[in-house]
Amino acid sequence: MTDLAVAQRSLRGLPSLILSPRFLRSALPALSLTVLLLAIFYLQPRTMSYFGLNLLLNLALPIAFATIAQMCVITVNDLDLGIGAYVGLVAAIGATWLNDTPLLGVAALLGCIAIYAALGALIHLRNLPSIVVTLGMSFVWLGLALLVLPTPGGKAPDWIQAIMKFRTPWLPFTIYASVGVALIVHVALMRSAYGAILRGAGGNPRSVARAGWSLLRTKMTMFALAGFFGMLSGLSLIGLTTSADANIALRYTLLSIAGVILGGGEFVGGRISPVGAVIGAMTLTLAASFLSFLRLPPDWQIGAQGGILIVVLAFRAIINRAEARR
Repeated sequence: MTDLAVAQRSLRGLPSLILSPRFLRSALPALSLTVLLLAIFYLQPRTMSYFGLNLLLNLALPIAFATIAQMCVITVNDLDLGIGAYVGLVAAIGATWLNDTPLLGVAALLGCIAIYAALGALIHLRNLPSIVVTLGMSFVWLGLALLVLPTPGGKAPDWIQAIMKFRTPWLPFTIYASVGVALIVHVALMRSAYGAILRGAGGNPRSVARAGWSLLRTKMTMFALAGFFGMLSGLSLIGLTTSADANIALRYTLLSIAGVILGGGEFVGGRISPVGAVIGAMTLTLAASFLSFLRLPPDWQIGAQGGILIVVLAFRAIINRAEARR
């Protein structure tokens, strides 16, 4: 068969590939982001610029970090209801101790990550429901944040502000950073041997244990990674806002869960998509801007964001049902 015949045969099979349920399910997060972005450009053409994109996606990176943190916990078949309060604590530490006494600030942040790893160990060893443990810890994180920063204020370190406000060519820094994080986590979790073990600990823990791998270590690793990315979320957030508040990121808990699910992840352990999670986070960020351009009252915007999420998930359910029939 000649090269031309092979190419023609591939082109004939392209429409069926594009319309296949598996392809549509994988492309749904990117498609949702594209549709929303085009709708914003239609409503407000001035956003189709460097400055406009920077305003639209200004807070996308902190939400993306929080979403990746939530995804790490969901990977091992758990759920973190304290990530928003944790990000607020990190922001409070970053705007106070990290700025005034850097060594104390670094030690406190490393301690927070260690506590997250200890939470993973506690949940595994005592077979406790992660929802209950992380919900209880959310009050602890919030209380600690109020002790560190009783009233809104503080000042983000200059080096964090410089990183977050760095002007990159062609596209805003947020887009480059989000793409970089998505690719790094994708390679680490989806393309490496140890990443397969980490995902397997959530999807099929018995097989992982029979293969000789420690489920305790894998769960502690994923919870520690959640604490690490939650730390990056809090630091990047104060880099944009230049100050902090103990309650600054409470809504990140629900946004992070929605971002993971919107990006193709499922509550069944091991079924995740790092790239999709970051796209989901960016979609939720754009949804807030889109609803503002529609001049919806603020009280209605949260409900409308939920409506957008339900529509996307409904499409995914239809695609999954079509795939199951095949």
